[in-house]
Amino acid sequence: MRLVAANGAIEMEYIYLFTNPVFLVTVLAAFCAFATVLTIAMPILARDRMDQRLREMAVERDKMRAARLAEMAANDRQGARLRQTPKGFMQQIVDQLNLKAAFDSSELREKLKRAGLRGQAPLVAYLFFRVAAPVVVFIAALVYFFVFSSWSYPPWMKVIMSIGAGLIGSYLPNVFIRNLSQKRGQSIKLAFPDALDMLLICVQSGMSIEAAFGKVSKEVAGQSIELAEEMSLTTAELSYLPSRRQAFENLGKRTGLPGVRAVVTALIQAERYGTAIGQALRVMAKENRNIRQSEAEKKAAALPPKLTVPMILFFLPVLFVVILGPAVIRFFEYS
Repeated sequence: MRLVAANGAIEMEYIYLFTNPVFLVTVLAAFCAFATVLTIAMPILARDRMDQRLREMAVERDKMRAARLAEMAANDRQGARLRQTPKGFMQQIVDQLNLKAAFDSSELREKLKRAGLRGQAPLVAYLFFRVAAPVVVFIAALVYFFVFSSWSYPPWMKVIMSIGAGLIGSYLPNVFIRNLSQKRGQSIKLAFPDALDMLLICVQSGMSIEAAFGKVSKEVAGQSIELAEEMSLTTAELSYLPSRRQAFENLGKRTGLPGVRAVVTALIQAERYGTAIGQALRVMAKENRNIRQSEAEKKAAALPPKLTVPMILFFLPVLFVVILGPAVIRFFEYS
């Protein structure tokens, strides 16, 4: 009895504590103070991705300028190697196994550029993980099956399953690069029509195409850092490459998006035949806005079929319980 009484007293004390207005006001004040500190601290602790991307673009422009100077020096028979290859453990493995001769190609480099990975270091890392990922996954699968797993399979079956896991691991680098490319392409696709509108305004105001690309790359950074990065790189290429056509073609290759390639083709034709760039940009901006709107409408139209199964599984049973529950309870009461 004393124990029951003590428990009851403790419960009453907890109830009184949690219903005490002073306690509730104290908890609310502490929560508001924490939210205020968090609101002030988050912008300070957040990393400035735009400055980081602009620094990367500055490094890329320096590399492009160095490559251009090296090409000019080679034409004068005074060339020197200005760009250094990355050194380290990955580079040693790639060189020893001669992986560049086996896997390196222009298609692979374009795939890495579409994922936002430029230079020799990402290429070396990709080639290294292309070989290391199957081995690591195979060893991890062996350790799991023979040490941690409780499955009663024979050893030869566990080895075969580990080999299968290693084969799956060989596709992990490609899956990673594909996911990066899709995410980057989606960001560029959403912001590209607005960038074309701003580019059209800059061109019609009297800016050159180089200055317009540079201005738009800064303005569109708040909406899509990836598109700002590509346009900034195009600005550098328009300044350093011998022809604008090559700079525009590089933009289409790096993004790999049909809308961007169509705009690139229009800019190349306007540059070739001397037509007005503003008219081409106006038409392409309208087409890209229509494409973005049609994709949004397509997603909206596909939403009801996708919601059918969740509604059947989670919504209708609850609805039936709410509707039929009182009738069933009443039936059992009077039966």
